[in-house]
Amino acid sequence: MRIQRDQVISSALALLAEDGIEGLTLRKLALALQIQAPSLYWHFPNKQALIDGMADALVETVARDISPTQPWDDQARLIARELRQALLAHRDGARVFAGTYVVTDNVLRTSDALIGAFVRSGASAHRAANASLSLLYFILGFVMEEQALGIDSTMDVAVRKDAFFQLAQSKYPHCWEARHTFFSEDFDSRFSDGIDLFIAGFKSTL
Repeated sequence: MRIQRDQVISSALALLAEDGIEGLTLRKLALALQIQAPSLYWHFPNKQALIDGMADALVETVARDISPTQPWDDQARLIARELRQALLAHRDGARVFAGTYVVTDNVLRTSDALIGAFVRSGASAHRAANASLSLLYFILGFVMEEQALGIDSTMDVAVRKDAFFQLAQSKYPHCWEARHTFFSEDFDSRFSDGIDLFIAGFKSTL
């Protein structure tokens, strides 16, 4: 029986959790599925095609329940939170999604909902699209940084923190004053603050 596309994606996400994006290969995936490579290539001829399929799957749950009566800025915040959580749900999720430009219902639904929120503020479609892309870039960058310090990280944060404190205290007063902010693990509050700053800035241009 021919392997199904959904089975391939599910197994690829499982491998992603184990080995990260660098360790994910078509060869490993074929072995995990116990199939020959040609069966896998029927659905995904190369790793980029596989990554595209995974990126689509990551946002399957995003922007599915947006109330039309909700204020536009609350809509934008909700979609941003859902997108962040969807990317965080998988190891290297932001790195998988970034730069794929996948054209699928899941991706376009998310984009359309976010653009629609900014359009409801009174902005043109062009202006709203630029705003939604800028917000997406913030979310992707934020999640990449967040996941870089996650449970799968090999970084010695304590060593870097000590080095930061020593250099900042001796030469960079603003960094020294804000030292605890740099190493705060309260990512939820930092994310909310960033979204609020973005929306406040957008409102100021209306």
